[in-house]
Amino acid sequence: MQIQQLLVGSMAVCCYILACPKSNKAAVIDPGGDEGKILITLSEMGCSLEKIIATHGHPDHVCGIRRLQEASGAKIVMHREDAAFFGKPEVGQYFAMLGLEACPPVDIEVEDGDEITIGEERLQVIHTPGHTPGGICLYQAPNLFTGDSLFVGGIGRTDFPGGSYQQLVNSIREKLFILPAETLVWPGHGYGGSCSTIGVERSDNPYL
Repeated sequence: MQIQQLLVGSMAVCCYILACPKSNKAAVIDPGGDEGKILITLSEMGCSLEKIIATHGHPDHVCGIRRLQEASGAKIVMHREDAAFFGKPEVGQYFAMLGLEACPPVDIEVEDGDEITIGEERLQVIHTPGHTPGGICLYQAPNLFTGDSLFVGGIGRTDFPGGSYQQLVNSIREKLFILPAETLVWPGHGYGGSCSTIGVERSDNPYL
């Protein structure tokens, strides 16, 4: 699987393009802005966009989805709990204060243990609630895309609606820290760095 990390949008989201080299099909994880940049990169890679995956429903991670879908016809993928939670009018009104576009209707709702296909590649869905009710990480050894669940030397904030500090810590310890130490951690923001490993985060992350 080919991996391209892009820093996008006003809130510096780490967006990922994942491509299947056999089929030239691609997925974009968390397009949080700079849609033109993402589309140009896809074109330069010679890939067609098949799926747009949201690790969670916060607007800084989904505000570029509509334009990408309109340009490609790609399917939108999100955990069913976030698809429901961020569809509530009161939740949408709260996050509208960020001034960023919400996610369009989700095409594919996933749950823990599901597989997302990208051409001939497969990603395992790991449900890691705590930052949001339906936050997910995406795993294909040795790569783990952690969204805002786990950062390099940090974790996602839990003071927004739907957040729970204890739930997030439990998610990380019970579902992510059981993965091999050499697993590469690709975070949703590069606050402490753009990549780490499970082994390093298990031993050095001060929040865990």
